[in-house]
Amino acid sequence: MELAAIWFFLWGLLWAVFFITDGFDLGIGTLLPFLGKDNATRREMLATMGPLWDGNEVWLITAGGVTFAAFPRVYATMFSALYIPLMLILFGLILRGVALEFRHHHDSDRWRKLCDTCVFLGSFLPAFLFGVAFANIFKGIPIDGEGIFQGSWLRLVNPYGVVGGILFVLLFLLHGAAWLAIRTEGDLEAKAWKTFETLWPAALSALLVFVALSWGMTGLFVNYIASPVLFLVPLVPVAGILLARLAAKARRAWSTWAASALTIVGATFFGIIGIFPNLFPSSIRPEFSLSIHNAASSPLTLKIILGVALVFLPVVLAYQVWAYNLFRRKLTPDDVRY
Repeated sequence: MELAAIWFFLWGLLWAVFFITDGFDLGIGTLLPFLGKDNATRREMLATMGPLWDGNEVWLITAGGVTFAAFPRVYATMFSALYIPLMLILFGLILRGVALEFRHHHDSDRWRKLCDTCVFLGSFLPAFLFGVAFANIFKGIPIDGEGIFQGSWLRLVNPYGVVGGILFVLLFLLHGAAWLAIRTEGDLEAKAWKTFETLWPAALSALLVFVALSWGMTGLFVNYIASPVLFLVPLVPVAGILLARLAAKARRAWSTWAASALTIVGATFFGIIGIFPNLFPSSIRPEFSLSIHNAASSPLTLKIILGVALVFLPVVLAYQVWAYNLFRRKLTPDDVRY
């Protein structure tokens, strides 16, 4: 049971890391048609994430792999109950990846506009649908004792799920604007700061509304009431977004991005800790929920994959730290090739 609990929090951490790393890519892609009024600006925006976006998606594969290896029943139920939104997310990410790689292979305004549209859709849709999916997981999915989804997938598009989707989009937009401020200068950097300051009140409002709705529409606060010290966790995203605003006001780009990352981690773990020990709560009956008690792999499997993770995760982290350090500087004209 201790191994299952360890993997539960590693599972949550891997999702949080994915949202931090690929979140700014999704944010920049969503901002593309609004800040990129000409081809030169759009090329510069795409170049800021060009060397990193595909490496960032490794964390999505890792989070999915951990779900499959450590909690196979959750993996099977998730791809059944959330089949349509998850497939739309995957199609969106594929569309974005193809557009990023092939945009500069054909010198045509029509081709570039098509690719830019694909980048936008492949960024906005996954950001929104990740929020909808996780909000519904926090709220509870209508699954029966066999893990079968009951009802139409349109039930996922409920007010709480929509607010979760909006929250994810706004947090990723802030994260993307902060990254643009790190990697660009001149007019685009000024636009990035202005975008951050314009969207910040909306993001803060969405965060507070999401927490308030979580109190009335979910069981997330049961664990918090049982252990009041856990109420420090919901304060983390609020503190993060406030610190991000202070850092943005001082024009400290890296500090703004780090505070934005803290906001994303805090928002993720607010839900993860709230649903513990469940991974896939059932909104039909609590005993139908998939948890670390009934959905985890055997202790031997958990022990083996924990050993593998302890060996390889530091390697992946070291590579990403090296990559981010390598591309921490402002863009030069030679970097803009898209």
